[in-house]
Amino acid sequence: MNLSAESHSIPLSDGNHMPLLGLGTYGDPRTTPKGTALECVKLAIDVGYRHFDGALVYFNEHEVGQAIREKIADGTVRREDIFYCGKLWNTFHPPELVRPALERTLKALQLDYVDLYIVELPMAFKPGKEFYPKDQDGKYIYHHTDLCATWEALEDCKDAGLVKSLGVSNFNRRQLELLLKKPGLKHKPVSNQIECHPYFTQPKLLEYCRQNDIVIVGYCPLGSSRDASWVNLKSPPLLEDEVLVSIGRKYNKSSAQVALRFNVQRGVVVIPKSFSPERIKHNFQIFDFSLTEEEMKAIEALNKNIRFVELLMYVCCVKGMDQWCYFYIV
Repeated sequence: MNLSAESHSIPLSDGNHMPLLGLGTYGDPRTTPKGTALECVKLAIDVGYRHFDGALVYFNEHEVGQAIREKIADGTVRREDIFYCGKLWNTFHPPELVRPALERTLKALQLDYVDLYIVELPMAFKPGKEFYPKDQDGKYIYHHTDLCATWEALEDCKDAGLVKSLGVSNFNRRQLELLLKKPGLKHKPVSNQIECHPYFTQPKLLEYCRQNDIVIVGYCPLGSSRDASWVNLKSPPLLEDEVLVSIGRKYNKSSAQVALRFNVQRGVVVIPKSFSPERIKHNFQIFDFSLTEEEMKAIEALNKNIRFVELLMYVCCVKGMDQWCYFYIV
């Protein structure tokens, strides 16, 4: 696969293309200063990023959209150069709420369409004003969801021109099959966004998705922060792995750049999140070297089936399935 800073897109099954390297835009709204996403996305566009991963529940889509519009206005990019991924949140799974949710994202972005819109989780919360509804005991209030009905509403959004491509996130094989085998399927999912990095290479799910022309988008491609509220702190720091470090020395690259190159070289899209200008630039510098077949195999051998993201509170009951299941079981 010939990759360059200017050309590193992967084809999708619907005829569209997705850049293999993107910028994740999540930031804790309680601690991230206003304007951070705006400035970082503008910088990223100047650096060369064209793929941005966002969500309504990040509460900063208005800043991301403003950054994109400003860089279009100053002539740096055209709208068709930018690939924006938005997400359908858990409280909007009922079919009648799907388009209004997408329209909220479009209104925040002040754009006419998004390039990819994905079901963020194969589970639902109780619909309402609260994004994280809880009962009087502080437990999440779930909602039985029919993924096929939700998907049909998404297909209508694509047919209406509000989104170019449709995908999913955190879906296991069984949940993907539920959609792929849906009677009357008009638009199959083109992507599945999951945790994916050298300690969690996802070989079985990756192979299944390849067989069905579904591109894997890997979040936490560098491991994760050490935030105990949602990260498994027993997981060893990925970027300290000696194999990644030693390969990096050979190419005068960091272990982070090696980890990113590993995934893009095997056709896995990566969306490292950073609001650090230095790291945004650093993470983009992965197109001036290539890993050998032996190095790729050495990194693949690092797989420990370790998840950094362990959102154990998220369990779901999906209509059409006969058991309660953690959303991330693969």
